[in-house]
Amino acid sequence: MNETSMSNNVIPRTDVVKRAARIGAELRNIKLSGDLPDQTIAAINKVLLEHKVIFFRQQGHLDDAEQERFAQRLGKLVPHPTINVTKGTASMIELDSACGGSRADFWHTDVTFVDAYPKIAVLRGVVIPPFGGDTVWSNTATAYLELPPPLQRLADELWAVHSNAYDYTVMARASMADKKHFDEIYTRTIYETEHPVVRVHPESGERTIVLGDLVQRFIGIPKYDGQRLFDLFQSHITAPENTVRWNWKEGDIAIWDNRATQHYAVNDYGAQHRVVRRATIDGEVPVSVDGRRSVTRIKAAKQPSAKLTLS
Repeated sequence: MNETSMSNNVIPRTDVVKRAARIGAELRNIKLSGDLPDQTIAAINKVLLEHKVIFFRQQGHLDDAEQERFAQRLGKLVPHPTINVTKGTASMIELDSACGGSRADFWHTDVTFVDAYPKIAVLRGVVIPPFGGDTVWSNTATAYLELPPPLQRLADELWAVHSNAYDYTVMARASMADKKHFDEIYTRTIYETEHPVVRVHPESGERTIVLGDLVQRFIGIPKYDGQRLFDLFQSHITAPENTVRWNWKEGDIAIWDNRATQHYAVNDYGAQHRVVRRATIDGEVPVSVDGRRSVTRIKAAKQPSAKLTLS
């Protein structure tokens, strides 16, 4: 039995509801847990590879422990490199809008400042405001396919430096509490990693673009030209036709392929409270189209009295 037949038998196609043409599907009539049969887990992963982000309503039975038990069925749990995990969990972090630095309102792929960044994220809606607070995902595989062939060839050759020590102060909406959280928590250890701008997906074989706001610069490209290239490629990644937007309800679960997506948490809910909790699955070191692997350049504790200069 091939994978497509297995997926159709375990998860009927009528229970896979597309949310947008290029990305996103809602799976219905599945109660997530760590006890799901292997065939169901394999079918969920198959649908995830096809649609890049998948959604499940009415999963309010999940707590942190059961969310992780389910996530672990998709691979090895991995903690965030700089943010402390929730006590008693292996990978769970809480993103609470009442805490500084927890509104990720910028386009990014999670944790690309390390080499083997997470391959899958499992996010649960815990406290959802009555309006606002949606998340938007984009498909970096279709973005690559939509590039004109000369731009594909250029992207294939480019490498970029990703770091968690980007200039957070340029984000106009960031409060002083956000900046303090970012400085004391998110960048307590500085990372710099070189990734190919185009990686070959280890399961699907697709070419996906690895960019987002954790990019500091392109290797061998002057800053001014690099910014123009970055904006050009990002405009294809984040084109509305290449995205899906999810309107959260409490108890929802979103699972995305972090190797083939970027996402943006829309900060349009003001002072209302929003809490989501995320488990992450360990990923592979990206491989470029010519077979080279990503390389970590810097991993160092920040010196309190020193200013970091990244040239």
